[in-house]
Amino acid sequence: MRTHLSTCYGLLFNTLPLASPLSRLTMTRSNTSKPKDKIQQLLHSDPYGGWDKCWEKGVTPWDLGQPTPILVHLHQTGTLPKGRSLVPGCGSGHDVVAIASPERFVVGLDVSENAIRQATKLSSSSKSAENFVFLEADFFSWRPTQLFDLIFDYTFFCAIEPEMRSRWASRIRDLLKPDGELITLIFPGREKLGRWKRSICKSLL
Repeated sequence: MRTHLSTCYGLLFNTLPLASPLSRLTMTRSNTSKPKDKIQQLLHSDPYGGWDKCWEKGVTPWDLGQPTPILVHLHQTGTLPKGRSLVPGCGSGHDVVAIASPERFVVGLDVSENAIRQATKLSSSSKSAENFVFLEADFFSWRPTQLFDLIFDYTFFCAIEPEMRSRWASRIRDLLKPDGELITLIFPGREKLGRWKRSICKSLL
């Protein structure tokens, strides 16, 4: 059993108070009420297929339309580990393509068929196509044949219900190599950081 992760980076950003855990993934924008309400409606009507509906209808305010700037910076400065990388909840796949290289094979994972379809389409002309792959799968039940040197989580953690966060931590622990690195960009919203931070760290160890 692994007893530690060599490195765990967590970047925490406070967002505006939102009404439900499912809406914590919504970025702070000048007008987020309509996308937030639509996301709530889609997820509550179909908890399993709601994310796919969001992509089908284009209700994806979390999608930057480009790679995450801090990830690009880490890649360009040679800070990211080489080897195998995983991006759970990869969406349209910008982050996957941005860090893929001959020294780093990247797996983009998403439960949404429409998200994977869009990611595949957007990356079809990428020069690094042989260095990444997109898979439609559930992060919590997916069983890869190899472990990862890096996992990058951009708002995937805060998009799941609080009661599932310990499972998230356990899956991260199981998918990383003993000396692997986890980088997260998460939005804690209204919750007190101390409570869930202690719980998650305990599950990661």
